Amino acid sequence: MNETELTNLLESVAAGTMAAEEACAVLQSTTKPALSFATPDFDRSRRQGVGEVIYGEGKSADQIFAIACALQAAGQERVLITRLSAEKAEELIQLEDSQSSWGSLTYNQDARLGWYGSLPCPDGNGTIVVAAAGTSDLAVAQEAVLTAQFLGNEVVGLMDVGVAGIHRLLAHEAELSHAQVVIAVAGMEGALASVIGGLVSCPVVAVPTSVGYGASFGGITALLAMLNSCASGVSVVNIDNGFGAAYQASLINHLSSKEA
Repeated sequence: MNETELTNLLESVAAGTMAAEEACAVLQSTTKPALSFATPDFDRSRRQGVGEVIYGEGKSADQIFAIACALQAAGQERVLITRLSAEKAEELIQLEDSQSSWGSLTYNQDARLGWYGSLPCPDGNGTIVVAAAGTSDLAVAQEAVLTAQFLGNEVVGLMDVGVAGIHRLLAHEAELSHAQVVIAVAGMEGALASVIGGLVSCPVVAVPTSVGYGASFGGITALLAMLNSCASGVSVVNIDNGFGAAYQASLINHLSSKEA
């Protein structure tokens, strides 16, 4: 049940056109588990401002589709699916053929992201800049870009701006200086986050990637370098977690003053 439906329900009780017991039954029907293998969180949008996101890895296409349909039936306008393989995306599209009421899946293979519903108009306070050190980091950077757009943010992508050619990053001084948040995506030694952290006055969310030779240890080297950054204002998410970085950046970009 979305916020509008909940408001209408409460107003009906207040106006005396619906009994309290009937309203309780409606609420219970929208919050009880709808599936044998999952308990969709129908109330998350009201609590957190963003509806439930489906983690696709480890789930079958049938399970993903059933969860997405349950969320849609409960009033969620759009559903994001992360870590979605091309094979499962194709299976989801085939499942749609027998469910004409459901909109078509949009899928980006590079980012391994799929979503139902249209992307919203940006409503954040400013721009999120996603800076990727190299082309090898593109998949994680794309996950961050598309997730941020899905969450209602204006996004600028800066690709292949790593420290091996620092002039490539410095050429984008204008975009960096106007950013509300910067997401720095880098593997190897992970230096990009520290460099950007020393250039901008906004928060920097660093994403270590698993890109690099043996001593990078699957991204642990970049992770430790980012955690030990001497630049103030740098926070770090997990290895290859473009989604988590974009979610955090979106929260920052949508912050507003709250009355005590």
